[in-house]
Amino acid sequence: MDPFDANSPRKVLERVSTLLGCSQTSNEVATYLDNHDQLKHREQFLLPKVAELPPSDLTLVDGTKECIYFVGNSLGGVHGHVQGSRPWAWAENNIEGLMANVVGAKAEEVALMNGLTVNLHILLLSFYKPTAKRHKILLEDKAFPSDHYAVESQIQLKGYDPQQSMLLMKPRPGEEVLRTEDILDTIEKEGDSIAVVLFSGVQYYTGQLFDMATITNAGQNKGCYVGLDCAHAVGNAELKLHDWGVDFACWCSYKYVNSGAGGLAGAFIHEKNARTVKPALTGWWGHDLKTRLGHIEFITNILRFCLTIEMDLLPGISGFRLSNQPILLVCPLQASLEVTGPNLGLCYNQLLTVYLECLIQHYYNKDEERGCQLSLSFSVPIAAVFQELEKRGVAVSGFMYIQ
Repeated sequence: MDPFDANSPRKVLERVSTLLGCSQTSNEVATYLDNHDQLKHREQFLLPKVAELPPSDLTLVDGTKECIYFVGNSLGGVHGHVQGSRPWAWAENNIEGLMANVVGAKAEEVALMNGLTVNLHILLLSFYKPTAKRHKILLEDKAFPSDHYAVESQIQLKGYDPQQSMLLMKPRPGEEVLRTEDILDTIEKEGDSIAVVLFSGVQYYTGQLFDMATITNAGQNKGCYVGLDCAHAVGNAELKLHDWGVDFACWCSYKYVNSGAGGLAGAFIHEKNARTVKPALTGWWGHDLKTRLGHIEFITNILRFCLTIEMDLLPGISGFRLSNQPILLVCPLQASLEVTGPNLGLCYNQLLTVYLECLIQHYYNKDEERGCQLSLSFSVPIAAVFQELEKRGVAVSGFMYIQ
């Protein structure tokens, strides 16, 4: 009879002790259970040695043995959470300054968290406060689909009709890019009904680099909040979010910042809004770090926070953070930011783009507003071009299929 057949754990212990002819509390029962554990493939796991645990006193225990690992509740890997060269509990805080340099912001205006569209939703929840008179969101007609979906759903969430509240900017007939004067004219004419102006920094499809400073100034002069989706602009074009006075912005890090698909995204709120615009959703990671986690009194501070349940909200974008950031996403982003820096990568990108532009200049009849992206159109189906490039060992993006 297999003593591990279905029944309660207590029955299993009774059968094992009876089988061995000993007490349930004897060492023989523990050894038997270990030897028959179907999940005991310990060689597949990395368990710390006793000497690798910072608090271990090697005068009391053999440092070469595997530790007895009881950390299964909440903070698995508890020492890595607050100790070492890159403690997990504030790993993202160590690189916010690096990212701030890339987007032209102050470190306290930047948070690294979530994904791009999640951040856009979180920001719009606080900045989009429609009224009967001012309920529209202005964005380009061919904004990246996720931006379009986010805006549409935010408008619906606030009880308005996207058909009436989404104001989409289209190029003039026969043209591919938006003229700055047309954007400014729309803001001037429609501004009193616009709650938020939301533009991309670089248009993902055409590669147009928008005049972000001028658009920001025009929108704010009409009483609108101005936000930017910098997904295709960060690492592509020079950004000065703070100096331009942009109200809020968000971006991903897996395009020109090279942190990999699904990499940790970024968000920005200008310091002028830090005390007046509050998060609609709050979480533990928006709590002041000094009382959220302590370097020395780590557990004490956790208990104090959990017992008082009093939110000590950080001002600005830091208060919009919800959850512990995944350390495995922080690491590639940190590596990318440390390798290229805010200026070297951008300068080299621009040089490469100019060089490519020189090689294909005969296809152009005028200069376009652009960052480091060149958008080309072909007289043959783009899928055929894509396939021929791939056959020749060229790695190209699937977005080339966009018509």
